Amino acid sequence: MIDRVLILGTGLLGASAGLALRAAGFAGSVVGWDKDPQQAQTALRLHAIQAIAADPIAEAKTSQLILLATPVYAILDWMEQLAPVLSHDQLVTDVGSTKAVITEAGNRLFNLPGRAAFLPGHPMAGKEVCGAAEADSALFRGAVWIFTTDPWISQQPEGNISPLSAAHGMEWMEWIRKFGCRILEIDAARHDELVAWVSHLPQFLATALTALLQTEVGDAPELTAVGGRALREMTRLGSSPYSMWRDVAYTNTEAVASAIAALEQRLAHLRENLRTPELREEFELANRFRK
Repeated sequence: MIDRVLILGTGLLGASAGLALRAAGFAGSVVGWDKDPQQAQTALRLHAIQAIAADPIAEAKTSQLILLATPVYAILDWMEQLAPVLSHDQLVTDVGSTKAVITEAGNRLFNLPGRAAFLPGHPMAGKEVCGAAEADSALFRGAVWIFTTDPWISQQPEGNISPLSAAHGMEWMEWIRKFGCRILEIDAARHDELVAWVSHLPQFLATALTALLQTEVGDAPELTAVGGRALREMTRLGSSPYSMWRDVAYTNTEAVASAIAALEQRLAHLRENLRTPELREEFELANRFRK
């Protein structure tokens, strides 16, 4: 049974996970750490965590579950640091936005005889703003929480994952269900391909559109009056932090670039057919997808 959780990264997702655990009735200890002490202090003040780890590595050694809730490259760095010092009965999991590089590192560094288990995960939830102050115990309600081992335990050779760490993994999934999530297990490469279309492309489209508007009409005094709901909705993601999306761009480059190229072609098709019946067909396709 998990009774001690360490959250490394107490920003939006990490602090929300801490709040969600409490809301779901978790009675154990939740300790946190963040490279930004203010984030950790905010998480503590909001009761997302009960204490701030003075030494995160030492704290990790005493925790049954370590949740890595940082941008992707920081997750990979923590994995390198933790793998040699954790025991066979511990479980490490994450909330990283791309999964191929993390899943590969997990099977290389963990999930081996004598090593802790690693369960790669990704909640399809978030906001366009970051930080512990934005944390919400209901952030994951109704969301899908993806795991990219399909299935997790049976893929590992016998003896690679201890029965206790496997039990921790099953218990963590149960807590996630109590958050109000639906669990989906898919291949890591397929995950990265899908999220490039449904998550990463919308973000980069919003970023490009918002940056373009800033360049073209950002100083227009009439902008506030003219820009209505459509402008607010289309540019909402434009305030997302570069620190997180940089790692997404670096670790899912091929899939994101392919999606952006396809969008460029689609926009060119629209531009060329602004006065033809094909414009109607594009709207019909869009309406069909929304339904």
